[in-house]
Amino acid sequence: MDYPNLNNTRLEAHKITLAYDNKKIITDLSLAIPSEKITILIGANGCGKSTLLKGLSRILKPEHGTVYLDGKAISKLSSKKIAQTLGILPQNPTSPEGLTVKELVAQGRYPYQNWWQQWSKEDEILVNQALMSTDLISFADRPLDTLSGGQRQRAWIAMSLAQNTDILLLDEPTTFLDLAHQIEILDLLRQLNKTRHKTLVIVLHDLNLASRYADYLVAVKQGKIYAQGTPEIVMSEEVIKAVFNLESHILPDPVTQKPMCIPIKKLT
Repeated sequence: MDYPNLNNTRLEAHKITLAYDNKKIITDLSLAIPSEKITILIGANGCGKSTLLKGLSRILKPEHGTVYLDGKAISKLSSKKIAQTLGILPQNPTSPEGLTVKELVAQGRYPYQNWWQQWSKEDEILVNQALMSTDLISFADRPLDTLSGGQRQRAWIAMSLAQNTDILLLDEPTTFLDLAHQIEILDLLRQLNKTRHKTLVIVLHDLNLASRYADYLVAVKQGKIYAQGTPEIVMSEEVIKAVFNLESHILPDPVTQKPMCIPIKKLT
Protein backbone atom coordinates (compact mmCIF):
# COMPACT_ATOMS: atom_id res chain seq x y z
CA MET A 1 0.00 0.00 0.00
CA ASP A 2 1.03 3.61 -0.65
CA TYR A 3 1.34 5.26 2.75
CA PRO A 4 1.77 9.01 3.19
CA ASN A 5 4.99 10.55 4.35
CA LEU A 6 4.48 10.65 8.11
CA ASN A 7 6.72 13.71 8.31
CA ASN A 8 4.14 15.60 6.25
CA THR A 9 1.07 15.16 8.40
CA ARG A 10 -0.54 17.43 10.96
CA LEU A 11 -3.44 15.13 11.87
CA GLU A 12 -2.87 11.52 12.85
CA ALA A 13 -4.75 8.77 14.67
CA HIS A 14 -2.70 6.17 16.52
CA LYS A 15 -4.42 2.88 17.40
CA ILE A 16 -7.75 4.51 18.26
CA THR A 17 -10.89 2.64 19.32
CA LEU A 18 -14.19 4.51 19.04
CA ALA A 19 -17.51 3.33 20.45
CA TYR A 20 -21.11 4.35 21.10
CA ASP A 21 -22.76 2.93 24.23
CA ASN A 22 -19.98 0.37 24.60
CA LYS A 23 -20.44 -0.85 21.02
CA LYS A 24 -17.12 -0.63 19.23
CA ILE A 25 -17.34 1.00 15.79
CA ILE A 26 -13.64 1.69 15.10
CA THR A 27 -11.05 -0.72 16.48
CA ASP A 28 -7.29 -0.17 16.88
CA LEU A 29 -7.11 2.09 13.83
CA SER A 30 -4.09 4.16 12.82
CA LEU A 31 -4.19 6.78 10.06
CA ALA A 32 -1.95 9.67 9.03
CA ILE A 33 -3.69 12.40 7.00
CA PRO A 34 -1.44 13.80 4.22
CA SER A 35 -1.12 17.57 4.63
CA GLU A 36 -2.44 19.91 1.92
CA LYS A 37 -4.09 16.98 0.12
CA ILE A 38 -7.66 15.75 -0.35
CA THR A 39 -8.22 12.53 1.58
CA ILE A 40 -11.55 10.79 0.97
CA LEU A 41 -12.97 8.03 3.18
CA ILE A 42 -15.03 5.37 1.40
CA GLY A 43 -16.78 2.24 2.58
CA ALA A 44 -20.14 0.53 2.97
CA ASN A 45 -22.90 2.03 5.11
CA GLY A 46 -22.20 1.52 8.80
CA CYS A 47 -18.51 0.75 8.36
CA GLY A 48 -17.40 3.63 10.60
CA LYS A 49 -16.46 6.45 8.21
CA SER A 50 -18.44 9.18 9.99
CA THR A 51 -17.42 7.83 13.38
CA LEU A 52 -13.77 8.06 12.34
CA LEU A 53 -14.28 11.68 11.28
CA LYS A 54 -15.78 12.46 14.70
CA GLY A 55 -12.80 10.86 16.38
CA LEU A 56 -10.35 12.88 14.31
CA SER A 57 -12.14 16.10 15.28
CA ARG A 58 -12.45 15.30 19.03
CA ILE A 59 -16.24 15.22 18.83
CA LEU A 60 -15.97 11.59 19.95
CA LYS A 61 -13.33 10.64 22.51
CA PRO A 62 -11.44 7.42 21.81
CA GLU A 63 -11.78 4.61 24.34
CA HIS A 64 -8.19 3.74 23.53
CA GLY A 65 -5.46 5.33 21.47
CA THR A 66 -4.69 8.94 20.66
CA VAL A 67 -5.42 11.49 17.94
CA TYR A 68 -2.55 13.92 17.38
CA LEU A 69 -2.87 17.44 15.99
CA ASP A 70 0.43 19.10 15.16
CA GLY A 71 2.22 16.46 17.21
CA LYS A 72 0.16 17.03 20.36
CA ALA A 73 -2.60 14.85 21.77
CA ILE A 74 -5.83 16.51 20.64
CA SER A 75 -7.45 15.63 23.98
CA LYS A 76 -4.98 17.93 25.73
CA LEU A 77 -5.60 20.96 23.49
CA SER A 78 -8.10 23.69 24.30
CA SER A 79 -11.35 23.79 22.33
CA LYS A 80 -10.40 27.26 21.10
CA LYS A 81 -7.02 26.07 19.81
CA ILE A 82 -8.65 23.17 17.97
CA ALA A 83 -11.33 25.43 16.47
CA GLN A 84 -8.61 27.75 15.15
CA THR A 85 -6.80 24.83 13.47
CA LEU A 86 -9.42 22.29 12.49
CA GLY A 87 -12.97 22.79 11.20
CA ILE A 88 -15.68 20.18 10.76
CA LEU A 89 -18.82 20.28 8.65
CA PRO A 90 -21.21 17.51 9.82
CA GLN A 91 -23.96 15.82 7.85
CA ASN A 92 -27.11 17.92 7.49
CA PRO A 93 -26.04 20.91 9.65
CA THR A 94 -28.85 23.06 11.04
CA SER A 95 -29.10 26.73 11.89
CA PRO A 96 -31.60 28.96 13.72
CA GLU A 97 -34.61 29.95 11.62
CA GLY A 98 -34.23 33.27 9.81
CA LEU A 99 -30.45 33.38 9.97
CA THR A 100 -28.97 35.15 6.95
CA VAL A 101 -26.09 33.78 4.91
CA LYS A 102 -23.68 36.42 6.23
CA GLU A 103 -24.78 35.81 9.82
CA LEU A 104 -24.09 32.11 9.36
CA VAL A 105 -20.68 32.74 7.82
CA ALA A 106 -19.84 35.16 10.65
CA GLN A 107 -20.24 32.30 13.13
CA GLY A 108 -16.98 30.95 11.75
CA ARG A 109 -15.19 33.80 13.52
CA TYR A 110 -16.47 32.86 17.00
CA PRO A 111 -13.29 30.93 17.95
CA TYR A 112 -11.40 34.23 17.66
CA GLN A 113 -13.72 36.28 19.88
CA ASN A 114 -13.20 36.99 23.57
CA TRP A 115 -14.44 39.40 26.18
CA TRP A 116 -11.85 42.07 25.35
CA GLN A 117 -11.94 41.69 21.57
CA GLN A 118 -15.25 41.45 19.79
CA TRP A 119 -15.87 41.87 16.07
CA SER A 120 -12.81 43.24 14.28
CA LYS A 121 -11.88 44.54 10.84
CA GLU A 122 -10.05 41.26 10.21
CA ASP A 123 -13.24 39.33 11.01
CA GLU A 124 -15.18 41.41 8.49
CA ILE A 125 -12.50 40.92 5.82
CA LEU A 126 -12.39 37.14 6.31
CA VAL A 127 -16.19 36.80 6.21
CA ASN A 128 -16.36 38.79 2.98
CA GLN A 129 -13.51 36.78 1.48
CA ALA A 130 -15.35 33.55 2.37
CA LEU A 131 -18.51 34.85 0.71
CA MET A 132 -16.57 35.77 -2.42
CA SER A 133 -14.71 32.44 -2.54
CA THR A 134 -18.02 30.57 -2.50
CA ASP A 135 -19.74 33.00 -4.89
CA LEU A 136 -22.29 34.06 -2.26
CA ILE A 137 -21.79 37.84 -2.02
CA SER A 138 -25.11 38.49 -3.75
CA PHE A 139 -26.84 36.15 -1.26
CA ALA A 140 -25.27 37.65 1.89
CA ASP A 141 -28.52 39.15 3.21
CA ARG A 142 -30.78 36.29 2.13
CA PRO A 143 -32.19 34.00 4.83
CA LEU A 144 -30.38 30.67 4.67
CA ASP A 145 -33.63 28.72 4.47
CA THR A 146 -34.59 30.45 1.19
CA LEU A 147 -31.58 29.04 -0.68
CA SER A 148 -31.32 25.89 -2.75
CA GLY A 149 -29.56 22.84 -1.34
CA GLY A 150 -26.35 23.57 -3.23
CA GLN A 151 -26.35 27.23 -2.18
CA ARG A 152 -26.92 26.29 1.47
CA GLN A 153 -24.03 23.85 1.36
CA ARG A 154 -21.80 26.56 -0.10
CA ALA A 155 -22.87 28.82 2.77
CA TRP A 156 -21.80 26.22 5.33
CA ILE A 157 -18.48 25.80 3.53
CA ALA A 158 -18.11 29.60 3.59
CA MET A 159 -18.59 29.52 7.36
CA SER A 160 -15.79 26.97 7.59
CA LEU A 161 -13.61 29.19 5.40
CA ALA A 162 -14.26 32.18 7.65
CA GLN A 163 -13.06 29.99 10.53
CA ASN A 164 -9.75 30.11 8.66
CA THR A 165 -8.50 26.67 9.64
CA ASP A 166 -5.81 24.80 7.73
CA ILE A 167 -7.63 21.47 8.13
CA LEU A 168 -11.27 20.88 7.19
CA LEU A 169 -13.26 17.68 7.78
CA LEU A 170 -16.50 17.23 5.84
CA ASP A 171 -19.04 14.46 6.39
CA GLU A 172 -21.01 13.76 3.21
CA PRO A 173 -21.00 17.36 1.89
CA THR A 174 -22.92 16.30 -1.26
CA THR A 175 -25.79 14.46 0.48
CA PHE A 176 -29.21 15.16 -1.08
CA LEU A 177 -27.67 17.21 -3.92
CA ASP A 178 -28.25 16.44 -7.57
CA LEU A 179 -25.24 15.51 -9.68
CA ALA A 180 -24.62 19.03 -11.01
CA HIS A 181 -24.54 20.46 -7.49
CA GLN A 182 -22.36 17.60 -6.26
CA ILE A 183 -19.79 18.52 -8.91
CA GLU A 184 -20.14 22.20 -7.99
CA ILE A 185 -19.37 21.51 -4.32
CA LEU A 186 -16.49 19.13 -5.03
CA ASP A 187 -14.98 21.55 -7.56
CA LEU A 188 -15.14 24.26 -4.90
CA LEU A 189 -13.42 22.04 -2.36
CA ARG A 190 -10.71 21.10 -4.83
CA GLN A 191 -10.17 24.78 -5.62
CA LEU A 192 -9.76 25.52 -1.90
CA ASN A 193 -7.22 22.72 -1.66
CA LYS A 194 -5.21 23.90 -4.66
CA THR A 195 -5.32 27.66 -4.10
CA ARG A 196 -5.38 27.86 -0.29
CA HIS A 197 -3.52 24.62 0.43
CA LYS A 198 -6.26 23.36 2.74
CA THR A 199 -5.98 19.82 4.08
CA LEU A 200 -9.36 18.21 3.41
CA VAL A 201 -10.78 14.97 4.80
CA ILE A 202 -14.11 14.05 3.20
CA VAL A 203 -16.55 11.19 3.70
CA LEU A 204 -18.13 10.36 0.34
CA HIS A 205 -20.44 7.60 -0.87
CA ASP A 206 -19.99 7.94 -4.62
CA LEU A 207 -16.96 5.84 -5.53
CA ASN A 208 -16.32 7.44 -8.90
CA LEU A 209 -16.49 10.98 -7.54
CA ALA A 210 -14.23 9.91 -4.68
CA SER A 211 -11.71 8.52 -7.14
CA ARG A 212 -11.90 11.62 -9.34
CA TYR A 213 -11.33 14.17 -6.57
CA ALA A 214 -9.11 12.32 -4.07
CA ASP A 215 -5.37 12.57 -3.81
CA TYR A 216 -5.56 9.84 -1.19
CA LEU A 217 -8.28 7.22 -0.66
CA VAL A 218 -8.99 5.33 2.55
CA ALA A 219 -11.28 2.29 2.30
CA VAL A 220 -12.87 1.39 5.63
CA LYS A 221 -14.34 -2.05 6.35
CA GLN A 222 -15.99 -2.99 9.66
CA GLY A 223 -14.17 -0.34 11.65
CA LYS A 224 -10.72 -0.98 10.21
CA ILE A 225 -8.74 0.36 7.28
CA TYR A 226 -8.80 -2.24 4.52
CA ALA A 227 -6.79 -0.25 1.97
CA GLN A 228 -5.27 3.20 1.63
CA GLY A 229 -3.27 5.01 -0.99
CA THR A 230 -3.78 6.79 -4.29
CA PRO A 231 -7.00 6.05 -6.22
CA GLU A 232 -4.94 4.00 -8.67
CA ILE A 233 -4.03 1.65 -5.80
CA VAL A 234 -7.26 1.55 -3.80
CA MET A 235 -9.80 1.44 -6.66
CA SER A 236 -9.20 -2.17 -7.62
CA GLU A 237 -11.70 -4.94 -8.30
CA GLU A 238 -10.31 -6.86 -5.32
CA VAL A 239 -10.80 -3.93 -2.91
CA ILE A 240 -14.30 -3.16 -4.21
CA LYS A 241 -15.24 -6.81 -3.80
CA ALA A 242 -13.89 -7.02 -0.26
CA VAL A 243 -15.19 -3.65 1.00
CA PHE A 244 -18.54 -3.40 -0.79
CA ASN A 245 -19.30 -7.07 -1.54
CA LEU A 246 -19.64 -6.03 -5.15
CA GLU A 247 -18.38 -7.51 -8.39
CA SER A 248 -17.12 -4.76 -10.69
CA HIS A 249 -14.90 -3.74 -13.54
CA ILE A 250 -12.39 -0.91 -13.08
CA LEU A 251 -11.81 1.23 -16.15
CA PRO A 252 -10.07 4.59 -16.73
CA ASP A 253 -12.35 7.60 -16.39
CA PRO A 254 -12.49 9.03 -19.94
CA VAL A 255 -12.17 12.59 -18.58
CA THR A 256 -9.57 12.30 -15.81
CA GLN A 257 -8.02 8.87 -16.46
CA LYS A 258 -8.58 8.10 -12.77
CA PRO A 259 -9.98 4.60 -11.99
CA MET A 260 -13.73 4.32 -12.51
CA CYS A 261 -15.89 1.57 -11.01
CA ILE A 262 -18.46 -0.17 -13.23
CA PRO A 263 -20.69 -2.23 -10.92
CA ILE A 264 -21.76 -5.63 -12.16
CA LYS A 265 -23.64 -7.33 -9.34
CA LYS A 266 -23.88 -7.61 -5.57
CA LEU A 267 -22.27 -10.79 -4.30
CA THR A 268 -24.11 -13.12 -1.99
